[in-house]
Amino acid sequence: MIEAPNDLNALYAILKDLPGPGETARAATQARESTLTKPPGALGRLEDIAAWLAAWQDLAPPAVRAPAVLVFAGNHGVAAQGVSAFPPEVTVQMVANFNAGGAAVNQLSLDAGATFKVVPLDLDQPTADFTHQPAMREDAFIAAFNIGWSALPDGCDLLAVGEMGIANTTAAAALSHALFGGLAQDWTGPGTGVAGAALTLKADVVDRAVTLHGPKATGPMDMLRRLGGRELVAMAGAIVAARMRRVPVLLDGYVCGAAAAALAHAAPGALDHTMAAHVSAEPGHQRLLDALGLKPILDLNMRLGEASGAALAINIVRAAAACHAGMATFADAGISEKDA
Repeated sequence: MIEAPNDLNALYAILKDLPGPGETARAATQARESTLTKPPGALGRLEDIAAWLAAWQDLAPPAVRAPAVLVFAGNHGVAAQGVSAFPPEVTVQMVANFNAGGAAVNQLSLDAGATFKVVPLDLDQPTADFTHQPAMREDAFIAAFNIGWSALPDGCDLLAVGEMGIANTTAAAALSHALFGGLAQDWTGPGTGVAGAALTLKADVVDRAVTLHGPKATGPMDMLRRLGGRELVAMAGAIVAARMRRVPVLLDGYVCGAAAAALAHAAPGALDHTMAAHVSAEPGHQRLLDALGLKPILDLNMRLGEASGAALAINIVRAAAACHAGMATFADAGISEKDA
């Protein structure tokens, strides 16, 4: 496997030379799909998911035998602006809860038969307040990216990725606004539950941050450095590492999607090995998915983050693979096919 990048230039070089899908595996999967004992297209998106999984695993038939859930945790200096209903110490407390097995994503990972790991990133050192200066220096950005790059478990064949970080929906809103334009309020939502004057303040923080950094950013990865957080950067690292190792990825909610959007802006096709696991109730997430051309697998009005939606979608992807691999063909079952 290619070595992790040591600076932004090396990262851009990796993004310009990402491996493509296994087209032979995709074609074999699509060919078999047409012979299975059902009308063509009767399983809807499950058929598309099976073909996507085969292409990016480069395996026909595809299978989900070793899924993994990764949650990256970081703290944000912008929390000092009053953009969250909860204090930054909740990030540390939730990491302890993850490690004790007490969070929703722990239960969803168990139910999906997935390994689970939370990766805290310097929680005692929040990023800088990006209304005044870039969130990270380049060395901190590369360090966070490479933590994500190295976190992918050996043997993993499907990755669900997510995050935990007080104030990180503010980072997601700022990054989305910087990448796709529009108004700050278009991208800013309640996050942990802010409303009224607090929500107006949050949108103003997003607007000020983008006004400050937008003209200065040298590219999408630099924008992520300026407006993101360590956990957003680490998710980007994990997504790219998964691409290099032919591991399909399920993206969680708004914050994860914003990190992924920076990759999409840096390299067309950088998210082809990913699927949006769900659309969250955070208002900016649907707008972001539309901008990225991603159709979510699930829409359950969730807005927890923490890879909860991605973990939940693992069983959908596994079901798609199981139907494809396990169903009989018309010839196997001795069933007459549709008349020509």
